[in-house]
Order: sequence, then C-alpha cells, then structure tokens
Amino acid sequence: MQDSILTAVFLPLALAFIMLGMGLSLNVKDFKNIIVFPKAVFLGLINQLLLLPVIAFVLIALFGLSGTMAVGIMIVAACPGGATSNLITHLSRGDTVLSISLTAVTSFITVVTIPLIVNFSIYYFGEEGAVSLPVGETIIQIMGVTIIPVSIGMFLKKRFPNLSLKADKPVRIASSVFFVLIIAAAILKERASLVEFFMLAGPVTLLLNVSTLVLGFMLAKLFLLPKNQQLTIAIESGIQNGTLGIMIAATLLKNSEMTIPIAIYSLIMFLTASVIILLANSKRKKAGI
Repeated sequence: MQDSILTAVFLPLALAFIMLGMGLSLNVKDFKNIIVFPKAVFLGLINQLLLLPVIAFVLIALFGLSGTMAVGIMIVAACPGGATSNLITHLSRGDTVLSISLTAVTSFITVVTIPLIVNFSIYYFGEEGAVSLPVGETIIQIMGVTIIPVSIGMFLKKRFPNLSLKADKPVRIASSVFFVLIIAAAILKERASLVEFFMLAGPVTLLLNVSTLVLGFMLAKLFLLPKNQQLTIAIESGIQNGTLGIMIAATLLKNSEMTIPIAIYSLIMFLTASVIILLANSKRKKAGI
C-alpha cells in the first residue's frame, strides 16, 4: 500500500470507523453526568485541554526539543481521550459514563483547539517548511472523522438498539486492530530513524504520560471526587487519541516524521494503561467488589 493511499484514504476511514464504534456506546441520557457531576467534568476538561498541552510544552522546553519532534508531541497533547480512554476506563472499572461524557464534549471542543495549538507549535518550534493547518478547513475535516461518525453511531444505537448491542464487541475488536495497524504503519514508515527518534522523544513522552496520569489522579483526589471518578480523571488526563494525532500529522500536515512521537506516546500509554487496569482490578478483587 502506497503511503499516499494510507494517509489519504485508509487512515481517515479507519479513524471514522473507530469513532463510529464509540458512538454505538453513547446515549443522549449519558450526558446527564455533565449536569449531575459538573465538578468532575470541569476538572477533566481542564486537565485535558489546558494542563496537558502546558505540561507538554514545558517538557519540550526542558529537553530542548524542536522541529518535528516538538510539534509531534504537541499534536498528541492536543488530542485528548477518544474511544481508547473509554475502553480503558471500562476495563479499569472506573466511571465509564463520565469518561464517555468527557470524550463527547472534547470531540466538539477540540475541532477548534487542535488547529490553534498545532499552528502555534509549528510557528513556535520553528518547523521549517511545515504546512500550517487552515483553521476552518481543519475544523471541517476533523468533524468529518470524529463528530459525524459519533453522531451516526448514536443514531444507529437509538434506531437499532439490539443490532448496535450485537455489533459493539466486533466493532471494538476491529477498532483495536485498526489502531494497531496505524501505529505499526507510522513506525514502519520511519523505521530507519526510529532509534534516533526514540532517543529524542521517548523520555519526554514517558514523562508526559506518567506525569499527566499522576496529576489527574491527585487533582481528582484533592477535589474529593469518588474513587472511580479519580481513576477516570487520571485515565482521561493521560490517555490520548493517538489515531487522530497521526491522522493530523500524516494526512493534514503530510509530515510522517511528526507521527513518530505520537506513535511512541501511544505505545507507552498502552503499557501504563495495562498497569492501571491490573492494579485497579487487583484492588477491587481484594476488596471483594
């Protein structure tokens, strides 16, 4: 498969399919959580949309990164949540409704914040020759692969609830396969420089992931949220939408090097997510829950 076909056709379609699958798990009634637990939703949004990009920016500055590596890290920092965080929250027995609500809200907000953060990053970190994202066009493109498929999924669930229920598991599995293929393709494309890129971006992405997970948990604890919401806020703070990030870098910016730090972050976050799932279920098992 040629790279142009991968980035122009397969990647957007795969992301749209993943978001469609997320929509199959959504219900309009789920969003009552935004009103019922405004503190949890507000804290989650602050962590995802403000603190995470700020922490990424600080770490990039501390490690002296610039160019494609810096912009790639800022892209992943600008793409919160997604279906991945919902799944990890579910497997960790966190507050899945809160996770879904946060993902739904950020899906609408990030169509505006992503082009602003990415364009600022391109300008600030001096990525010569990089194509900036036209805000209006990018908003439409991101909506096309996120909000619209999610809305279709929600419509299908409401119109065909039994069929949606049966399709949920196969769609989740297919979404996971697509995600793995996207990460593998990004790594394969830049395999010749992978070790060099990992040495540059690995420490920053690891620190970014761990620090945001810990900060999310500590802030939720500080604000006296229930334990399952503390876990959810932590997951939502550290688990990013790597698929969307790679699509922005590879398809919209047409820069495959920028996909590497996003792919590295995605690999790291799955390792830390596995630890969270094991620890959370182990504690519940000991508590007899």
